[in-house]
Amino acid sequence: MSKDCGNHGDDDVRQACRRLLAVLLGLAFVVAIIALIVYLVLRPTHPRFFLQDATLRQLDGSNASALLSTSIQVTLASRNPNDRVGVYYDRLDVYASYKYQQITLAASLPPVYQGHGDVDVWSPVLAGPNVPFAPYLGDALAKDLASGYLILQVKVDGRVRWKVGSWISGHYHLFVTCPAFFITSGGNGYPGASGLKFQTATYCRVEV
Repeated sequence: MSKDCGNHGDDDVRQACRRLLAVLLGLAFVVAIIALIVYLVLRPTHPRFFLQDATLRQLDGSNASALLSTSIQVTLASRNPNDRVGVYYDRLDVYASYKYQQITLAASLPPVYQGHGDVDVWSPVLAGPNVPFAPYLGDALAKDLASGYLILQVKVDGRVRWKVGSWISGHYHLFVTCPAFFITSGGNGYPGASGLKFQTATYCRVEV
């Protein structure tokens, strides 16, 4: 009388696979619960950015050459609103744009660690000598200056890490947009304008 060992072997393999799958599902469930608990306890919040001041020193160009020269000094402030989460700013590049076109070179800010509730302030000069731009932007810029107002965007492109206790996360992309409102006299006509007055401090949109 013979014994069929092949079926028993297949059953053992299937049972082992089911046990392994159950263990993996259990581990995934435990990790998800831990992540949820950590999130509920820490409540991580994006850092908050504010544009406190801006001085437009130079804005020169012409449609004939399709080149724009800009110089603007800005004062940016950042606050970490988290009580238990620190922020490493490993890279912060600041530049100005007009109607979604970058008009200055990016100024690199020094890396910094921001503890719980800490505030950091930077005052970089954003310069863009002879930056190519589309002719229609020159027309739009002339109309804005003639109407008595100008809106630029001060943008921050960076990489951050989170710190909780001794644990430090991987890198996350940080993107900040700050509207800069300037009031003109109406006589500062394009292609030359300078010394425009910054109207009010503004809250910036932060994406991580």
